[in-house]
Amino acid sequence: MADTRLEIQQLGEFGLIDRIAEKFSRVHAASIKTIGDDAAVIAGSEEVTLVSTDMLLEGVHFDLSYVPLQHLGYKAVAVNVSDIAAMNGTPKQIVMGLALSNRFSVEAIDIFYEGVRAACISYGVDLVGGDTTSSASGLVISVTILGTAPREQVTYRSGAKVNDILCVTGDLGAAYMGLQVLEREKQVFLTNPDMQPELERYEYMVGRQLKPEARMDIVHELAELKIVPTSMIDVSDGLASELLHIARQSEVGVKIFEDKIPIDNTAYETAIEFKIDPITAALNGGEDYELLFTIRPSDYEKLKNHADIHFIGHLHDNANQHVMISKQGTVVPLKAQGWDHFGR
Repeated sequence: MADTRLEIQQLGEFGLIDRIAEKFSRVHAASIKTIGDDAAVIAGSEEVTLVSTDMLLEGVHFDLSYVPLQHLGYKAVAVNVSDIAAMNGTPKQIVMGLALSNRFSVEAIDIFYEGVRAACISYGVDLVGGDTTSSASGLVISVTILGTAPREQVTYRSGAKVNDILCVTGDLGAAYMGLQVLEREKQVFLTNPDMQPELERYEYMVGRQLKPEARMDIVHELAELKIVPTSMIDVSDGLASELLHIARQSEVGVKIFEDKIPIDNTAYETAIEFKIDPITAALNGGEDYELLFTIRPSDYEKLKNHADIHFIGHLHDNANQHVMISKQGTVVPLKAQGWDHFGR
């Protein structure tokens, strides 16, 4: 009988992570949380240390034909800060690894690190080390971030309870639509290099794609209000995917309402222009880097008037039922169809 080969794409990113995680057991009691959340949690004397790593690969995560190096440097830091924010922590230090081909000049790397420096200043983070090597192909960026949090305030994906309220910050789908605009303008340029890109009408969405912001402002505001979310995750792979992560790890069901999902007007109109359902962009687009979190019903009064936090649904006791109620009242099953890291 011929051996069968299991392709990574068949498992998907999260199936692969689960497969790796099940082969390892903890050796140190200080490793409070290992694989499976936005960051690992390591015990300290009074505070825990949060650790997370992200990689960005040219041709997979970014296209230098339309991504400015300075924005790329900023984004490389911001997406890691977002992981610490999702744990309800404070970012402190990063180490950065770069693999460079010989087409990059020293001046180009200076520009990249201007973006890194701007993000470090913005989020109060120190660049404390890293590694640089050569690459036979494109640019590879690897960032590891360290943060801290009081042990009792760390927020995991697994802490949500039945009847908790689902909250999301900002708006969703704009970064995905920004990517569609950039890809379209790239194709126009390749067809006719004399054509200038038309980006004025899409400035907000393009900005959300090229230079996202981690929502540390929300983390600080929740602390001021003495609210510790019962669970939290950042929206990097699409709202539907992140909802299902919380549901699976907290062993609860999800019920959200289409008319409560925040979508920016320009993103909505652009989705229609591109013949994309705006709600599909919000549910499955990804790279918004907003925060999705759950709160106890008793904390609702503290947040109900917050202009940038939206209440999109609640959790229930059927851990096998995850649905969205459409504007017409139809029950739609939620499916994770966000960013496929191995499907490109």
